[in-house]
Amino acid sequence: MPGVRLTDDLTSARAILAKGWLFLLLGVLAAICLLAFNPTWQTAILLVIAIWAFCRWYYFMFYVIEKYVDASFRFDGLGSFLKYMLRRTKEP
Repeated sequence: MPGVRLTDDLTSARAILAKGWLFLLLGVLAAICLLAFNPTWQTAILLVIAIWAFCRWYYFMFYVIEKYVDASFRFDGLGSFLKYMLRRTKEP
């Protein structure tokens, strides 16, 4: 589209929803491929554990930190979380 840069914020509700569904599709396809390459119960269980753990980590980064650790922290992406953690480790 003319006048739209890759660095602009995504503001279209329709595009945001499409992006979310594409992430879900990508995850499902990756899980299917992983299980197709190694169709064992161990692989399936480890995949479920990994997905669950990453979901909990995401929740920790952007909800638990803001609500229970530091109310001044505001989510602005993974980079902002990493900067926040590096800044906290340097403080006395």
